[in-house]
Amino acid sequence: MFELARNCVIMLKCALGLERRIMKYLVNGFRGFCMALADSVPGVSGGTIAFVLGFYDKFIKSLNDIIFGNKKERMKAIGFLIKLGIGWVIGMILATLILTSLFESHIYAVSSVFLGFIAFSIPFIIKEEKKCLKGSYKNIIFSIIGILIVFLITYFNPVSGGSGVNIGSLSLGLGIYIFVVAMIAISAMVLPGISGSTLLLIFGLYIPIMNAIKEFLHFNFKYVPALFIFGFGVISGIILIIRLIKMALEKHRSKTVYLIIGLMIGSLYAIVMGPTTLESAKDPLSLSTFSIVFFLLGCFIIWGLEKIKFILEKKNLED
Repeated sequence: MFELARNCVIMLKCALGLERRIMKYLVNGFRGFCMALADSVPGVSGGTIAFVLGFYDKFIKSLNDIIFGNKKERMKAIGFLIKLGIGWVIGMILATLILTSLFESHIYAVSSVFLGFIAFSIPFIIKEEKKCLKGSYKNIIFSIIGILIVFLITYFNPVSGGSGVNIGSLSLGLGIYIFVVAMIAISAMVLPGISGSTLLLIFGLYIPIMNAIKEFLHFNFKYVPALFIFGFGVISGIILIIRLIKMALEKHRSKTVYLIIGLMIGSLYAIVMGPTTLESAKDPLSLSTFSIVFFLLGCFIIWGLEKIKFILEKKNLED
């Protein structure tokens, strides 16, 4: 009888452990999914999602550890990034196959959602980081710098309609160009507020890369060389930028957070101008095209994500 009870307890512990592992996969998969949706939209950054959901520091540390960490740190980072990556891949495939057409046909509704998303998330971030922000008000200059960075990047966008260049026929110069732009774009994608997709638009590669991914998913391998070069540039960019971001968060957190808040405020302007960067360029978001319903939907999404974050912290499902 004692042996039976003991076996039941062991089985219960195993079941609870399995449930916890499944929950961690689902939670981090959902995080990656949300990041991918944001990364695919000009004006929005996956880094913003990571910051809002409270795992930005862990995300940056994991990327750093996978490159510079010891064996134990590297294995832990790989486990976390695989969970995150599965959700990201699913989200990016969905965005490429379905949401790109939605952005074209309902761009003003989508822009209104993301305006609510960013505007409502900023107070949550200030509340989350109030310890490092309080008493360091002179660092608000970094917020102003952040706003100006995004404003200037968006304002001086030279690409009309974002149709960009033809990456189907590669030359040495075009290959180098794709590599360098990929490095710059991924550096932006891991920073809250700066949209890597917007930078791809500025350099004329957003539509070509999205179309190349779409063609690849339809088993057209014409663009594989370009995608390979782009991917290599992404990896190189991560190696170069991640250590810098990690050091900034550890040694100059107040200044860095003020800068991030500025980048996010600046991204509001980038979202307003988002319709002008489509393949068939449209007018910027205005009072007549702005949707209060979809704006409130964006606010509600952030509120829901904050609730999810609170539940995760309570259940200790952060790894």
